[in-house]
Amino acid sequence: MVNLQLQGEGLNLIKTKSILSAFLARVKLMTQNIGRVEFYQFPNLSQTSCREDGVSSYVHHLNSLYSDFESRFEDILSMVIPQWIINPYGDIEETNAIIQEELTELSTNEELKVQFKNGYQQFWLQNNIHVTYPVLWNLARKFLISFPSSYLVERGFSAVTNLLTKKRNRLDIVSRGDLR
Repeated sequence: MVNLQLQGEGLNLIKTKSILSAFLARVKLMTQNIGRVEFYQFPNLSQTSCREDGVSSYVHHLNSLYSDFESRFEDILSMVIPQWIINPYGDIEETNAIIQEELTELSTNEELKVQFKNGYQQFWLQNNIHVTYPVLWNLARKFLISFPSSYLVERGFSAVTNLLTKKRNRLDIVSRGDLR
């Protein structure tokens, strides 16, 4: 499930951190429940009789999984995401005067408030944001434009490969005339 969630066009570092944090929280919850011999998350396992060494084996495996994920994704999990990126119309608590000034200006812009209803990613990726609020854009873009997984990169390579194969060979630009 986590693998599927980490694929798609709308993925950014903010969503990636949320997905990974939620997964780790679920693993921790499962570890605690299995340690208490509560198997409600695993219906098939609850129908069997488990010995103490079997339960400790499951707990050990889940603890290993948790620590492995925590170390592999340490950089994403330790990221501090400013709240104003997710909700620019909330409380302004930034200490940087330039950021506060642009956030104040942004939060009073009624035209953009309507655009925010489409989600924070669509909001920040509008054409006029980077021109009107350059300081905020330079900070927000790091979280929104980065490729947190290889899915989009692989998809881009596939598209280019597709263009450079037989489909490209069938293009006969000379006989069709001017492409303008």
